[in-house]
Amino acid sequence: MARWIAEWHPDDPAFWESTGKRVARRNLIFSILAEHLGFTVWTLWSIVATRLGSYEFTTDELFWLVALPNLIGSALRLPYTFGPARFGGRTFTVASALLLLIPAALLGVAVSDPGTPYWAFLVIAALAGFGGGNFASSMANITYFYPRGKQGLALGLNAAGGNIGVSSVQLVMPLVIGSLGLAAAGWFWIPFIVVAAACAWFFMDNLTTAKADPRQQLAVAGKAQTWIMSFLYIGTFGSFIGYSTAFPLLSKSLFPDSPYAAVAFAGPLVGSLVRPAGGWLADRLGGAPVTLWSFAVMGGGVLLVWTASESGGFWAFFLAFQLLFLTAGIGNGSTYRMIPAIFQAKAVAERGEGEEALLHGKRQAAAALGIISAVGALGGFLINRAFGMAFAAAGSPAPAFLAFGVFYATCFALTWWCYVRRVGSGVVASLAHARV
Repeated sequence: MARWIAEWHPDDPAFWESTGKRVARRNLIFSILAEHLGFTVWTLWSIVATRLGSYEFTTDELFWLVALPNLIGSALRLPYTFGPARFGGRTFTVASALLLLIPAALLGVAVSDPGTPYWAFLVIAALAGFGGGNFASSMANITYFYPRGKQGLALGLNAAGGNIGVSSVQLVMPLVIGSLGLAAAGWFWIPFIVVAAACAWFFMDNLTTAKADPRQQLAVAGKAQTWIMSFLYIGTFGSFIGYSTAFPLLSKSLFPDSPYAAVAFAGPLVGSLVRPAGGWLADRLGGAPVTLWSFAVMGGGVLLVWTASESGGFWAFFLAFQLLFLTAGIGNGSTYRMIPAIFQAKAVAERGEGEEALLHGKRQAAAALGIISAVGALGGFLINRAFGMAFAAAGSPAPAFLAFGVFYATCFALTWWCYVRRVGSGVVASLAHARV
């Protein structure tokens, strides 16, 4: 069944009200469903790693199992970015959803055998990275469906729906594993993956206007704004996914008798739910100011978490972590809103206000979103490896927290220097403040 839409003009108010809004909303809903399942598979190992006690792996080895999906998912985001432009958003959503069946099924098989070697677990954890790639293709696809003035909220909702997959895993999996055994951590998700793929096939659309030459899209890799925003996205999304996947194992290592498994879902849920608020604030206040103060609060939050980890109190540690999740979620929304604003405003400045300029800006923004999301997701790998190396070297996470604090200070300074500071009466790189 071919579902290609040839005429698509979301920035035309009459078209948007008569046709565009309804079609865009339908595609957004089923994009969220598929992306949600991607995040659940991507972050499964955050819970599974805490249940592998019978295999006698070291803390550092367990953090490798949590970190590896983040690394592979980050790498896959770049090719996944160009999937919708090459094959169509609907087609690629179906294919990327079905790929999730592989790591889910292999996990169920591996944990059923007490003799499964560590290297096999590493391979299966790496394959879970398929779920991390879904985010880039989903966000690049949804960018084309919405007009400039509504992209902040739409992208925020799409991302939040995916991000909540982390919370779903951490809420549901302890119950499923407790009732059905560790193998169910993989088998449980297979019916949901099939349903998500089927829904994408029957209810989503491909846009002819979204088709583009990947070589032309990759031209954004030569733009300084792409790499500045990539660095900042490590600080926002990288923090969210890194802390989400590290929290259960970190809590078990620091407070082994605490009820960490019962509350681990709370932080990812908070960070996911406030992400649309970050996009909404950026639509109204500009992305740069919201991002700037997110980094300021995150710097203070990491100091609170560090202090709580040394005090021996789990609940103080838990509450301090919620502040990190809250501000990382807001920062996720604001930084991601900055990206299409920058590239679409640049296209208008260079080519005028015509529809061709807007479409060029969307193509540039879609490519930039993929590159930036790929680099940003590396934060999930770096955070987990930082904790693993800190425990191996010092027996505590203190060196990792120190490094995170320095990093957030750097992100704050970079945001201010590139997007907020004033020279005379003008704002430097004022494209970051574009609200359209």
